[in-house]
Amino acid sequence: MTDSKIRYASVDVLRGLTVAAMLLVNDPGDWGHVWWPLEHAEWNGCTPTDLVFPLFLFIVGVSVSLAIVPRIEAGAAKAPIRQAALRRAVRIVGLGLLLNLVAWLAIPEAHLRIPGVLQRIGICFAAAALLAVDTRPRTRDALIVVLLAGYGALLLARGMEPWTNMVSRVDSAVFGPFVYITDPATGRGHDPEGLLATLPSLATTLIGMRAGAWLRAGDVRKLLIAAVVCLVLGLLAQALWPFNKNLWTPSYVLWTGGWSFVLLALAHVLVDRRGWRLPGRAFGVNAIAAYAGSGLMVYLLIALGITAPLYRHAFASWMTPLFGPYVPSAAWGVVFVAVWWLVVRWMDRRRIYLKV
Repeated sequence: MTDSKIRYASVDVLRGLTVAAMLLVNDPGDWGHVWWPLEHAEWNGCTPTDLVFPLFLFIVGVSVSLAIVPRIEAGAAKAPIRQAALRRAVRIVGLGLLLNLVAWLAIPEAHLRIPGVLQRIGICFAAAALLAVDTRPRTRDALIVVLLAGYGALLLARGMEPWTNMVSRVDSAVFGPFVYITDPATGRGHDPEGLLATLPSLATTLIGMRAGAWLRAGDVRKLLIAAVVCLVLGLLAQALWPFNKNLWTPSYVLWTGGWSFVLLALAHVLVDRRGWRLPGRAFGVNAIAAYAGSGLMVYLLIALGITAPLYRHAFASWMTPLFGPYVPSAAWGVVFVAVWWLVVRWMDRRRIYLKV
């Protein structure tokens, strides 16, 4: 038997470290000089940065498994849980749309975009929560296979080249010009958080739900076995689908899922069992607030014309002659994360938790 009321500090820590990594990779001082570990793969491939977003969705699944599944197992009424989950999902999606609108208004060269990171998080959370309420674990596990196999078949049907793949075609048809990037030669659009690729993103979230069930049972052995299985299958699946975050290919789901299992098992052993006080909790308990707040801060600094001169005088002017252009660019990101760590640390000490 497990205690459904236990709060796993490891999950807060891992979520927080993931949010900190999101801020770091999203906010270099100079986009022209970003160290390769802090950059996404241009198309095929998987850098350390490409592990960050799927890890967050994996943790969303873990959190659903810890927060909602025990209530259903205890016999709680289903309708209020469904309604609360959907309301929260709508708020997350709405916040993502608001951030996109602010970016469009604040940044002269920006264009209005509809999809986004928070939009995908909200949709995956809603779907995972409803599945937690209305389906059995085996059904959810089977759905992972169905999603990956079905989506993989769609990718193979149209190929996985930029602009002409099925994912980009759907984004162009549904969102028109309101996507992340548009090919000037053909007018076709693509969005790394587009509509069709939300299907395998849900598979990532459901993998996290399975991990959450094993975490509740304290079964580290199964977490590690699953890690090995996912990593091996991910490597083998590259024969059909290369690692590709933009398309969220089945091999990418399995590969990133494997590393997510590893990190969850490690965090559980170190934090929950051995009592290590690892950094990250402050970000973890205010995750969405930190992500959205930092985004608004970036847009405000750009709109006020502060970002470029601040970076030039405080970082680039003296660091570049000594260390080259990559060090000040990374240093800006580190300082940005440190500033927001102070903010969320202050909030945590005063028990201020902004729930979306």
